[in-house]
Amino acid sequence: MALSPTMPEVGADFCAVVLAGGRAERMDGADKATVTFAGRILLDYALDALISAAEVVVVGDSLETEWLVSFVREDPPYSGPVAALLTGADALMLAPRTVGVLAVDMPWVTAETIARLQRAAVGHDGAFLTDTDGRRQLAGVIGARRLESVRPDHEGQQGMALHELLRRLDIVDVAPADHDEARDVDTWDDLPGS
Repeated sequence: MALSPTMPEVGADFCAVVLAGGRAERMDGADKATVTFAGRILLDYALDALISAAEVVVVGDSLETEWLVSFVREDPPYSGPVAALLTGADALMLAPRTVGVLAVDMPWVTAETIARLQRAAVGHDGAFLTDTDGRRQLAGVIGARRLESVRPDHEGQQGMALHELLRRLDIVDVAPADHDEARDVDTWDDLPGS
């Protein structure tokens, strides 16, 4: 739920959005948030990484978790990462200075990864983790006001790739600390031991 103009703004330095509502077609339509890796579901790894966030919204189907998080869906569902990110940001009850975004299928991202991204973003509009080939991953931090400044209308969000949204911003690319950190789980073979 977005803050209304009459509601007092309650601030926070850092809040985050977990993107967990994709189709996972290469995983037979599995709900990635509930996929188990090393005895834990992928959503738990994402929430571990975002432990410093004052508030977390998960954009995806609601599920039982011990974490104090909110769940929301983009409208229509499966509208892509930009629609999901903006839906999640709108659902934040706090008004953060910085919004984190993390795909649920990146279990090797840690709280230290997020801290590195936050440090790298100082003096810029944001920072995103890149893979070993230099491609931006769905793991980053963005200034909340700057995110709002490049927001497309609802129709323009549908199917938009994140790099299209970010191209007008001063984003720092952060190389992974190791190969695994920037990996995502697109197929069952991406999970060790599968």
